[in-house]
Amino acid sequence: MTVLVTRPGQQGLSLCQQLEKVGVSSIHHPLITFRAGDELPLLPDNINNVDIVIAVSQHAVTFAAQIMNQAEKSWPSTISYLAVGQKTAHVLSKTTQQQVHYPNISDSEHLLNLPPLLDIKNKRVLILRGNGGRELIYDTLSARGANVEYIEAYQRQNRAFNANVHIPRWQEEQVNKLIITSSGQLNHFIEMMNSTQLNWVFKLTLYVPSERIAIEAHQLGFVSVVNTGSASNKDLLAILWPNQQDD
Repeated sequence: MTVLVTRPGQQGLSLCQQLEKVGVSSIHHPLITFRAGDELPLLPDNINNVDIVIAVSQHAVTFAAQIMNQAEKSWPSTISYLAVGQKTAHVLSKTTQQQVHYPNISDSEHLLNLPPLLDIKNKRVLILRGNGGRELIYDTLSARGANVEYIEAYQRQNRAFNANVHIPRWQEEQVNKLIITSSGQLNHFIEMMNSTQLNWVFKLTLYVPSERIAIEAHQLGFVSVVNTGSASNKDLLAILWPNQQDD
């Protein structure tokens, strides 16, 4: 089998390297790139005016850390920090030198069940995110009486590609598994294909990190969809290669 890995940057490269290490062929085909968000310069001045900071991804933390370092500002110890997933929490904790709360299942629904977010009337919440996404967190916390705002820490930019060139190569390499880790990337991937190419793509086994994206994938036309319950490389590898041995 060959796995088509679409997650961008070092995370995607690292997953391919880990797959190759256990003898699984892979192709790295990132669908998006990242750059600093337009609202990022607002963070150093606003960070002391909030009660809770929520980071939705490692990219949000990475870009936020860069602007805080440039401004020579430290992360306050008087506020609560939360992250959507374990890996993001680890990066945020290392960056802020503070405890970070995160759910066992890495999605918005489980994040919203964490104790720090249950009684938050009049609390000021800052969500570090990309350009769009995680509206459920904003809407739910606002309904609970919190004062919520976003800072666009980074921007995702879709990478166009020529499916007429890539599909034959993937077929030649016997790609039969596909990893896509966000709804936006899933839709962008599909939009690059014509109907004939989609007939082949929809027969691939698709791995996605949440039930919401799995449902969307089925609605688009995918037949075999695996909800990994997480976007972390460790969890993806465990499902793709369940007999792996830890180093």
